[in-house]
Amino acid sequence: MNVDNDADVGFSKSRPYLVPLLDGGKAHRFSAADDTYFRAATAIMTAAPSVVADDVLAGLLARHYGLSGRIKVLSSEVEGTAEVTLPDSTRLILKTSTQPEAVDSFAFQSAAIMAVEKGTGFVAPRLLPTQGGARIFEHDGVSGYLQTCVTGTPLHLMPRTSDLLLDAGRALGQLDLALSRGDLPAMARPVLWHVGCWSRLMELQQYLPSGPVADAVGAAMAAFLKLVEPRMGDLPWQVTHNDPSPFNMLSTDAGIAFIDFGDGCWAPRIQDLTIAASHSVGDPLRPLGGAEDLIAGYASVLPLSQLEITLLFGLMKARQSVLILVNYWRAQLFPDNAAYIKKNVARAEQGLSILSALNAQDGRAAVAEATVTA
Repeated sequence: MNVDNDADVGFSKSRPYLVPLLDGGKAHRFSAADDTYFRAATAIMTAAPSVVADDVLAGLLARHYGLSGRIKVLSSEVEGTAEVTLPDSTRLILKTSTQPEAVDSFAFQSAAIMAVEKGTGFVAPRLLPTQGGARIFEHDGVSGYLQTCVTGTPLHLMPRTSDLLLDAGRALGQLDLALSRGDLPAMARPVLWHVGCWSRLMELQQYLPSGPVADAVGAAMAAFLKLVEPRMGDLPWQVTHNDPSPFNMLSTDAGIAFIDFGDGCWAPRIQDLTIAASHSVGDPLRPLGGAEDLIAGYASVLPLSQLEITLLFGLMKARQSVLILVNYWRAQLFPDNAAYIKKNVARAEQGLSILSALNAQDGRAAVAEATVTA
C-alpha cells in the first residue's frame, strides 16, 4: 500500500510527538524543541544501524519488485542501505529498516524523491514503485523502498574550487525550489538534526574533549541561542533536504546530484544553504573560508532576504557545532562505527575555527558581500 496518509500538522493520531504548527510557510513556534519531540528524535539516533540479512533483502526485492541481482550492503548510520546490481549491470539502491519509525522516514524520503523528479538544474535518484504501484513496502517487520543509483564523484573527494562551489550552490537553490512546491507526508517526524533541536544539543557537550574545539562550540551555541534562534520563526519555511553534505552531493556528467533524503523535514528554507555552506569552509585566507562561492551560487537562484543574510553566519557556526556534538556522542555509542560516524567532524572543526575568527557583524558583512556577487 502507499504510505501517504500521515498527519503533517497539529498532533499525529498514531504517534504521540508534536509537530510544527504551520501558517503560510512559517512556524508559529519551535515544537521540535519540545521535550517529547526531542526525546523521540534522540531515541532514533541511539538505535544501532538496522541490519537486514542478504537473503531477506533478496526475497524482498523479488517479492515487491520482481527483480534479482547481486546485493552489497553499504555503510549507514541508522537505516540499512544496499546496492543492488541487476544482471544487465544496472545499479539500484535498496533502503530498508526493521525499526517502526522507519515507515515515516521512508514515506518522507520516497515522496521527496518523487517531488523533485521534474526539477531542473540538478540530479537526483528516481523512485522505483513496487509491483503494486506503492512508493514503499512493509513486509514481516521490514519496510523500505527502491531507487536508482546516482553515479558520480562525491564532493568530499574533489578540490573545493570556486567553480565547483558555485555550481553546487546553484544546484542546491534549484533543489530547494523543487522541494518548495508542496507538503510531504511525515515531514514533521522527529529528526534530531532539525534546527528546533539545536538548543537542546548542548546536553551532549560532556562528550567533547576539553580544549579549543569545545570552547568554540560553546561560544557558537551561546550566540545562536541569543541572536539567531529567537528569529527563526520569521523565516520562510518549507520542505528541505536537511543534509546536503559533501558526502550527499555528487559531481556527475549531468550536473550536481543530491542523494540521501533521510534527514529531510519541514524547516527554514535557509537550512539547506546553512548546512552546505558550513561544510564548504576550508580556506583560512577568506572570511567565510570559501563558502562565499557556494552562497553566491545559491543566491543567484534564490536571493536571500535581509533576515536570512543576518542569520546565516550564526547558523553556519551553530550547524558546525551541532555536527561536532552529535557525532562525538554517537561515536561513543557505536565505537565500531566511529570512523564512519565522524567522517565530517574534522571538516566541521576546521570550519568552526575559521569562522570563529570573525565577529557577528563581520560575518554578516561577508555573507552580504557574497550575495552581491551572485
